[in-house]
Amino acid sequence: MGYKGKLVTLLIIAIGLIILYLTIGANGNWEYVLPRRGYKIAAIVLTGAAIAFSTMVFQTITNNRILTPSIIGLDSLYMLIQTFIIFTFGSLSIVMVNKHLNFAVSVVLMIVFAGLFYKILFKKEGNNIYFLLLVGLIFGTLFGSLTTFMQVLIDPNEFLMVQNRMFASFNNVNTDILGFAFIMIILLTIYFYRYVKFLDILSLGRDHAVNLGIDYDHVIKRLLIIVAILVSIATALVGPITFLGLLVANVAHEFMKTHQHKYLITGSILISIIALVGGQLIVERIFTFSTPLSVIINFTGGVYFLYLLLKETKKW
Repeated sequence: MGYKGKLVTLLIIAIGLIILYLTIGANGNWEYVLPRRGYKIAAIVLTGAAIAFSTMVFQTITNNRILTPSIIGLDSLYMLIQTFIIFTFGSLSIVMVNKHLNFAVSVVLMIVFAGLFYKILFKKEGNNIYFLLLVGLIFGTLFGSLTTFMQVLIDPNEFLMVQNRMFASFNNVNTDILGFAFIMIILLTIYFYRYVKFLDILSLGRDHAVNLGIDYDHVIKRLLIIVAILVSIATALVGPITFLGLLVANVAHEFMKTHQHKYLITGSILISIIALVGGQLIVERIFTFSTPLSVIINFTGGVYFLYLLLKETKKW
């Protein structure tokens, strides 16, 4: 089966699961069921696309398939921003009440952090994968510790607002920014189109990319901005899902068997949608909401992450 045939197969499976999710157990109550499930499906599709898209780009930037944007603490930074706003200004401040303003503040701060992280680490030659992982985990731990410290001191009623943002949930989608997130992803896709041709070369490494005439620093900075915005979109919609990107990106590599990113990115997005829609069906119909989807994904992704680390260590 060719690359296009594989993508068509994934698309058919994704559409089939979406139709199944929208119609199963409806019992003719379409006016009530379709809008409620429609919002969930829209959030799942946008979240899955954003996470898969950002992870595939980030792994190409770092030239390693065991890294995700979550590893360098972007998810933890988002939670720190939300907790800091509530801790400092309260849950009724305009930054919290106005979802669009809150989203804009989070995106700007995450872009600034991604830019600083690039300047500190990615421009230095000789930094191996362990160093990147170590520094990223330190940032994530630091942000998590600061978040926990403020949560301990915060008013219990205010803490409930923070708690709603701590765990990914497709049953409590931030619908206020759903349309805004969709527009952002469309604009990012258009902006990204000019850089997609560089990804295949960037995957060869910094030296090869520079030798082939790519303005490496310029391209990497722009791609990091795209990654930071995509991660903030996904996290703002449903909450942090740490290991989803790692799973779908590596499954896409194994399934597509190609280094062409136009196929890898599309395939990873479709696999992400299949995983999320199928997982949500299992959570609702088999586990009856007793286990959140994010817990299942993070557990599976964590085990797979350890497997990849051990696999890479054997190669070295």
